[in-house]
This record gives sequence, C-alpha cells and structure tokens, in this order.
Amino acid sequence: MSLELQEVGVGPKGGPPLFAAITLRVEPGEVATLMGPSGIGKSTLLDAIGGHLAHGFVVAGAVRLNGRDVLALPAEARRIGVLFQDAMLFPHLSVGDNLAFGLAPSVRGAARRVAVEAALDQAGLAGFAARDPATLSGGQRARAALMRALLAEPEALLLDEPFSRLDAELRAEIRAFVFDHLRQRGIPALMVTHDASDADAAGGVVVQL
Repeated sequence: MSLELQEVGVGPKGGPPLFAAITLRVEPGEVATLMGPSGIGKSTLLDAIGGHLAHGFVVAGAVRLNGRDVLALPAEARRIGVLFQDAMLFPHLSVGDNLAFGLAPSVRGAARRVAVEAALDQAGLAGFAARDPATLSGGQRARAALMRALLAEPEALLLDEPFSRLDAELRAEIRAFVFDHLRQRGIPALMVTHDASDADAAGGVVVQL
C-alpha cells in the first residue's frame, strides 16, 4: 500500500493556493510529516486527502492510494482513516461499541465481538468493552481511537496532531504505539505536527509548508 501526492495544492475558490504544490510518495508503513506555521494549510491538506475539505476550498493535483486516484471519490469510499488531536470517542457508546463502529457491516454477530476483544487486548484494554469512554485516561482514549481506526481496515491513515494534548512521557508512549502498529500493518501515514520530536520519532520524510 502506498499513498502518493502529485502536485497537490489547496486553496480558496478563485484565490491563490495556501502553499506550493506538493509531490510526495509515502511507502507502506512509513510515516511522512507535514510541518509549518499555523494557518499555512496543513490540516486543510489532510481534509482534502481524506475527503472532508470545507466548502469554499478546492484541491488540485492527484492523490493516489495504491494506484487509484481518490479525489473523485466520496470520503467513505477512499479507505483513508483519520486520527485527530482529540480521541473523539462517541460519548453515548461503550468503549467496545466505539471500536465496533469501525468494523464493516459484513462483520456480524460473534465475529464483531471477537474482533473488538482482540483489538482491546492489543491496546492493553482487555476487559474494557463495557466501560464508559469518559472513564478512560488520555492514553487509553488515544489507544482506543487508534484501534477503532484500524478496525476499519484503512489503506492509509492521516494523523492531525494526535499527540499534542498528551504530556511528554505519555506522548512518547502513545506515539510509539501508533507508529509500531502502522509499520506492522504496512499502512502509509501522513502526520501534521508542530513538534520536531514527532517527526524524529516517525523517521520518514519531512515536508515543510
């Protein structure tokens, strides 16, 4: 699986692009990093790749995932997951039901429970299926959010400053947890961050906008 950007630019309709067009190839299991000043358009670029670009903006160029251009596809058909600053677990669902939300509808009955329990075990959250998300720590929420994203079997993952709200020690732990899972599964990822230590830990190419 590879994620490729060819001369990709984003800007307001009828206006200049927010940044110079980007050409980049992210290999399976690689985490590439986007850095730059606030307001330059880093998160807007992730929105464009994921299919969530705000009204009034346009994207140019091509975004290919495993050879297919995804820009013409709706977000749900792109097979691109997103991790945000906040874990964004649904407050009205249990931890287990939050993870199950990521599963394809074709996974039913006992198979759903098995998949969720396996993901919780991998996240160090065995026995947490019935828990209220509000009872989780920041690190537990981050791990649960990643496992929910992975249960959807994405072909690429976008990381929009997912570690920025964690303290330094927990940040290093969760960052390693996320990167290890991406490498093990061969999922290319594109990360936005303001922290150079995130880019160093990712070990992939760094693009300055």
